[in-house]
Amino acid sequence: MTTTTLSPELLQYSKTHNPAPPRHLGSRYHKLGGFLPEQGNTIVCHPPRGSKTQQVLIEARERYLAMPEAPQFIFTPITSLHMTLFEGVIETGRKENHWPDNIPLDTPIDDMTELMGARLEGFTMFDPFKVAIVEARPSGLLLDGATEDDRKVMRAWRDAFADLLGYRQPNHENYKFHMTFTYAIERLEDEALPRWQAMLDEVTEDIRSKAPVLELNPPAFCVFEDMNHFHELLIFDFEP
Repeated sequence: MTTTTLSPELLQYSKTHNPAPPRHLGSRYHKLGGFLPEQGNTIVCHPPRGSKTQQVLIEARERYLAMPEAPQFIFTPITSLHMTLFEGVIETGRKENHWPDNIPLDTPIDDMTELMGARLEGFTMFDPFKVAIVEARPSGLLLDGATEDDRKVMRAWRDAFADLLGYRQPNHENYKFHMTFTYAIERLEDEALPRWQAMLDEVTEDIRSKAPVLELNPPAFCVFEDMNHFHELLIFDFEP
């Protein structure tokens, strides 16, 4: 009998290995499967609508939806899919190192968006970057630069935004780029883990085959009221 090796990431979604309640349950979404108000802003890259990459992502997401345990997760809409390049501020994250220096932590989010947008106005970065999948995980896709140079450029973008906006989160240096498909409502039983690992491995290989480089739009400063939609306010076009 072949023994399936379960990834550490998958084990975090196991009731046995991680019985704690999911981190954002009750603040970002509720048990009935709806997203809760959680106003904020962020800098993300969306997949172009109608692109081959978007279609590949939709197909991957459908693999998750087809799993018997899919009702134990809440899914983000296709139109909200994105890769975060730099974390903005959020209503539920009012704390030091997650907020621009010397700005009161009780400043309304709308005021923060206006202030941060003014700092970002006219910002340009010297290099574009290409992105590829690292692996699929229960929450979605782990991503990174397609080459070592791309990875350095992505980190340079993050450093530039941090310097301009005036804060660096504790995970700034080792931030893991990702695209979220799901949030857990209820963790998985042990018997479900092998089939989830098989599905995740298949999704990883399928995306690598069909879209070895994922097409993404240039970074955009966005606002959101919840996880359903990220509205672009300012686009940072790649310089030719």
